[in-house]
Amino acid sequence: MSIARSASSLQLARETRERFVSATEGAIAPLARAIRDRLTTLSTEAGTARSMQEHRDDFVAFQGQATHWVALSQAGWRKALAASSGGPGAVPSALRLELIGDEVVESNILSSRLAQLIHDKASFELSDLRLRIQHLEGTTELDSKDVLKPETLAKLLVEQWLAAGLSRGLWTRVQDTVQQGLVDVIVKAYQSANAYLIAAGVMPEIDLKSFVRRTGNATGAGGGGGGSGAAPMDSGMAAAHAPQAVQRPGFGFEGQQQLSVPGSVATTTTGGSPLMIARQRAQTALLSLKRFVTARIGGDPGAAGGAFQAGAGEGRTTSPGSQQGGGGGVSPAPRAFSRTFAGAIAEAEAAYRMAATQYMEGAGEQATVMQQTAVDLRRRTAELKKRAPTTADKATVEIVALMFQAILAEERIPFSARVWFARLQMPVLRVAIAEPEFFGTLQHPARMLIDRMGSCVMGFDAAAITGSALEGEIRRVVQVIEQYPETGQRVFKLVFDEFVAFLNRYLTQSDTTQRVMSVAQQVEQKETMAIQYTIELRKMLNDMPVRDEIREFLFKVWAEVLAIAALRYGAQGEQTVMLKRVASDLVWAASAKPNRTDRARVIQDLPQLLQRLRQGMALLGIVDEPQEAHIKTIGATLSDAFLSKTEAIPQVKIEAMAERLAHLEDFVTDVGGTADLPLDAHSIELLLGVDAASIEVIPDTAGAKVPDDMIAWAHELQVGNWFMLDHNDRVSQVQFVWRSDRKQLHLFASGDGRSFLIQAGRLAAYLQAGLLVPAEEETLTVRATREALAKLDANPERLLN
Repeated sequence: MSIARSASSLQLARETRERFVSATEGAIAPLARAIRDRLTTLSTEAGTARSMQEHRDDFVAFQGQATHWVALSQAGWRKALAASSGGPGAVPSALRLELIGDEVVESNILSSRLAQLIHDKASFELSDLRLRIQHLEGTTELDSKDVLKPETLAKLLVEQWLAAGLSRGLWTRVQDTVQQGLVDVIVKAYQSANAYLIAAGVMPEIDLKSFVRRTGNATGAGGGGGGSGAAPMDSGMAAAHAPQAVQRPGFGFEGQQQLSVPGSVATTTTGGSPLMIARQRAQTALLSLKRFVTARIGGDPGAAGGAFQAGAGEGRTTSPGSQQGGGGGVSPAPRAFSRTFAGAIAEAEAAYRMAATQYMEGAGEQATVMQQTAVDLRRRTAELKKRAPTTADKATVEIVALMFQAILAEERIPFSARVWFARLQMPVLRVAIAEPEFFGTLQHPARMLIDRMGSCVMGFDAAAITGSALEGEIRRVVQVIEQYPETGQRVFKLVFDEFVAFLNRYLTQSDTTQRVMSVAQQVEQKETMAIQYTIELRKMLNDMPVRDEIREFLFKVWAEVLAIAALRYGAQGEQTVMLKRVASDLVWAASAKPNRTDRARVIQDLPQLLQRLRQGMALLGIVDEPQEAHIKTIGATLSDAFLSKTEAIPQVKIEAMAERLAHLEDFVTDVGGTADLPLDAHSIELLLGVDAASIEVIPDTAGAKVPDDMIAWAHELQVGNWFMLDHNDRVSQVQFVWRSDRKQLHLFASGDGRSFLIQAGRLAAYLQAGLLVPAEEETLTVRATREALAKLDANPERLLN
């Protein structure tokens, strides 16, 4: 609907857009410079060989395409301005139902993160500007591609990034820089646009009643306003509200004799590690639910039976490992997912989003709000069951509803997070109907996402979650899933990966944790590099006549000196290059000196050589008596070289060694994470020059043997999960926040600010001894499944009634 407006009003709206585009267009070039500066910094930082090479590749790629990206983005932004709707004659974007490719979804999710952040930062300014522009143009909503909408610019920047030949992975690595360089500029542009319209006399005061009414009508569809934080809806979301005919399988319990759990064993197996036992219990819960349902809606639990066998439908995306059909049964023809039922789910989803927004913005008690939420969802479940066309659909609706009732009743999940969890019920229902493996595997992305979010938030109190970046990320995840419902488990998998990446940043953002991580990573890198350097030094000296004393010093001392220098100054830093040269100089000085010229040169260079040897050992923390002992041994060896009658080492070999040492990193190979690290607070302080007082170091026990399955369990711990740690007769609740690159070091943080740095072998031993115990025995969805089954066992009639 539109109302005729004067030419002056339409012209004012066009000028506002032009001013907004001019203000934001100017930020693209500075943004490119900021990205270049960030990549330059990363390319010069010390790290693993792999990460350093990745940073260099990123820098080279962006350096070559930055100008092209800026030009494409600016040109595209101006073109978007010309295409933006500007009056009553504008035709709204057509509603199109089409398959969306993986690459499109991935790009949309990248841009949605930036758009959502802009929405969060500029919600009030954006809402006011939207109302003023709609007033000028006589429309009820901005066009989906209007330049004033944050998603338009965000999508354009990502699309032109890819068009310029840059990768999605690189965008992900610099997206924080993009956000920092862009968000404030856009917020100011919105403020400036509002000020311009107010100065022109356009709605100096916003009618709040009109504002609230407009937000209610657009809940979940237009980005919302007034700080509601609702995600913008594009054509993908609108498509979900349009009933559509799609092929779908049945309920999907039949034909799944073995649940798809990596590393799992049959449910009849007993014994094994705690990790395996937990998996068996989880499998048992899912299998019990399968048997209960198949016993009541038809079919045999041990075979594919009846009309509820999972069948493959046209256009269906099957996840790896999922099973369709069944052992020996004849698969019936695929049945259409009725238009009426698809529309009913979409309506229930939109209606609950509106209600949830009101609950969140209301002033009621949290317990009352959660009760309202539960009653609301229960009522919508009953309505959906009435409209479900088959018994399989009715059973799916009931089981998903019972699972979410259990999740909403979990008081350890903070209130604000539970409301967002509730909004996942309808998207999960849609996935459960279309993808029956949701009930048959713990590895379905929807389950994994809910479990990961739940395990993370249940360790925090409400005050720590409310208003935090973690709550904001959960909100963003839910809104992205609502925005792209037709992509099924694919969008769940994408946002799950993004949530895991977010956790890795969020849990390590404090200065204390960053310092501990840096120290731990350097200890691991230092020890690994020392082993690599020792191996290469052995290769270099293999065919050289070098005294055993010098070999031992180079292998046991100088290799570690070079590793420390590479970490502190960089592999090609001036100090590191000098210390590498010392190794070849020492080998030459300690070799036979049959002629007077060579002896004179040794005497002349000896003070400087000894000074540099002392400098290197001091870097390693070898000072005073230990240092003098090494110097004395080296001095005696050099004296013997003057009297030696053996053949001298040719100068060409010494130069070749020096050249190889200078580029040592090009020859070393990754020896893996099997090295014994000298991990303790004293060695950390000594080696790296930092205060380790805030770190509780728990190193491996010398000679201790830990079973392989315990090591495997330690390696499978998920960042963000909570544990109870019993260390030195003191029990602490800790969160797993970081694992080193080679999985040798693990960092846990407690609520009182202490950090525990645990080596892999000791961590496995603590798991085996029960000194480190998961705070939750089973995941959120498994517990919800178990509670749903208990209610169904007590009241079987409710499954279909």
